[in-house]
Amino acid sequence: MQVNAFARFNRSVRSVRTKTKMRQTTSKSKTIQLYSSRSTDRHHFHYATIACLFRVSMKFHQLCARFATFIVCATSPVYAGTVTVFAAASLKESIDDLAKTFEQSTGHQVVVAYAASSALARQIERGAPADVFFSADTDWMDYLADKKMIRADSRVDLLGNSIVLVAPSATQMVLTIQPNFPLSQALGHGRLAIADPKSVPAGKYAKSALEVLGVWGSIEAKLAPAENVRAALSFVARGEAPLGVVYKTDALAEKRVRIVDTFAPATHPPIVYPVALTANTKSEYAAAFLHFLTSARARKAWEKYGFMVR
Repeated sequence: MQVNAFARFNRSVRSVRTKTKMRQTTSKSKTIQLYSSRSTDRHHFHYATIACLFRVSMKFHQLCARFATFIVCATSPVYAGTVTVFAAASLKESIDDLAKTFEQSTGHQVVVAYAASSALARQIERGAPADVFFSADTDWMDYLADKKMIRADSRVDLLGNSIVLVAPSATQMVLTIQPNFPLSQALGHGRLAIADPKSVPAGKYAKSALEVLGVWGSIEAKLAPAENVRAALSFVARGEAPLGVVYKTDALAEKRVRIVDTFAPATHPPIVYPVALTANTKSEYAAAFLHFLTSARARKAWEKYGFMVR
């Protein structure tokens, strides 16, 4: 009996201990669950906060982008249409001036590419998207006309010019252009800057004049041929060549050179600048720009830059 009583007592004790451990375990479990729940809530709060801030940031950047777009649109000019012009390099200042006037009065944009007439004509022949071609001689306009690359009925022989002998403005060179004048001696060991006489109009005019005057043979080996007349002008302006032959209008546009003398018109073919619409023009405003170039308003600008209006 005592053994049985003692056994029952031991079972009772073990039962109490087991229940106590279970309560402790349950309590710990609840504590862990509560902590875990609080931890999860905190994570959810952080995630929600971050997501909210991200959305606010995105809205801010979108507003900034829209504002920037508004500013660009408000400050950039809006053009009704565009006219692309291929013009001889010697026309730069005058065309820039006239294009600006045309843009302001019509709202159409004028985009101009300047180069030697020969280079521009070949580009048009290859399909370059020009609306207007303004050449420094009739040869290259005739070249495109023969290939049906210009609208013949739009062609106008608009301007005239002259060619001059120039030197750097800081020099005291004195030389009179006349038959057999001492150009070779004046050059010394230097070179004569001219546009390429094989193809560029200004160079062709220069060669013709020097041949007529009887001095071409003496200076042919002393040439500094350039890709266009403005490049030849730059050689003299920078002092890289002591003398050069350019258009009068080029010399007037460059303060670093001075005119030594002018070639008589009889020494070279007439200098004529024809302008025409290209056969493949896509611009409905090209004809309006061409008409503007021939207007009385444009005439004042041409004469301002030294051109003769025909």
